[in-house]
Amino acid sequence: MSATEERTALVTGASGYVGGELVPRLLDAGWKVRVITRNAASLRDRPWGSAVEIVEGDADDPQILEQALRGAEVAYYLIHSMAGGSDFASRDRELAHSFAAVADAEGVRRIVYLGGLHPDGEELSPHLASRVEVGEIFLRTPVPAAVLQAAVVLGAGSISFQMLRYLSDRLPVMLAPRWLRNRIQPIGIEDLLHYLLRAADLPDEVNRSFDVGGPEVLTYADMIQRFAAVTGLRSRWVITVPVLTPGLASRWIGLVTPLDTKVARPLVDSLVHEVVCRDDADQVLGAPPEPTGYDDAVRAAMARVGPDRFVVLRRPGSAGTDPSPR
Repeated sequence: MSATEERTALVTGASGYVGGELVPRLLDAGWKVRVITRNAASLRDRPWGSAVEIVEGDADDPQILEQALRGAEVAYYLIHSMAGGSDFASRDRELAHSFAAVADAEGVRRIVYLGGLHPDGEELSPHLASRVEVGEIFLRTPVPAAVLQAAVVLGAGSISFQMLRYLSDRLPVMLAPRWLRNRIQPIGIEDLLHYLLRAADLPDEVNRSFDVGGPEVLTYADMIQRFAAVTGLRSRWVITVPVLTPGLASRWIGLVTPLDTKVARPLVDSLVHEVVCRDDADQVLGAPPEPTGYDDAVRAAMARVGPDRFVVLRRPGSAGTDPSPR
């Protein structure tokens, strides 16, 4: 057995979308994988459920954290509050401090955290500010950290992608907030997983954040139009107005999509800002072998969505699509 095969990676948030996609990639790369979950039975039915060690319990329990982090070389922190009461920021802060302290005590070599892409010098929404704060907490602790910061993740189980597809699918004409003209650098799930995997092998002296995104910068309105073109929908009319506050917009999304308003609100809040990569993570982490363009990421995601979709995916190169093989 090689040294790589003997290494253990802890994945928190394995029941979520990104964590659930990361686990099999780590297994394929030769890692032993341990996950922490409140409900072990919910993970045993996953295709990888029998291949991982499951620690059952709450991540805010120090004894559970000790059990989960003991012997781990790398710990992936994929936990953040999408909904919850007004004290979510303090809960996230306390959990990050506790996680980092136990990781240090157990000799973990690196923490990898997935946070939110954000601009500098602007007042951030509470949810986005909390994610930034958690990243800063990890960067100040003794355990070296890699804080990956991403915007909209294009993947079948991503909540931000679900919002995009439902809005595009259900509203041929929409009155939308003017900040739908802000620039966004979305990232396909395969590219994000590439960066997450590479972060585990960074040298110990690397302790920093990385902005990660796909090869294209678009507005949210552009993303809606491109989604429509890729999936065979007619062109969408997006009319921006100045009166839709984030609170009103999240309620509107709750009415026209299956997303809960409490879940939609942090997604909407992040769109108020322009979120474009400011550094070149590829210089340190290495670029994905074939960076995924927006259209191809949408095609890949839509090939895996559930039966609630009624549009027919067009083949690459057919009318209304970008024939680029990227």
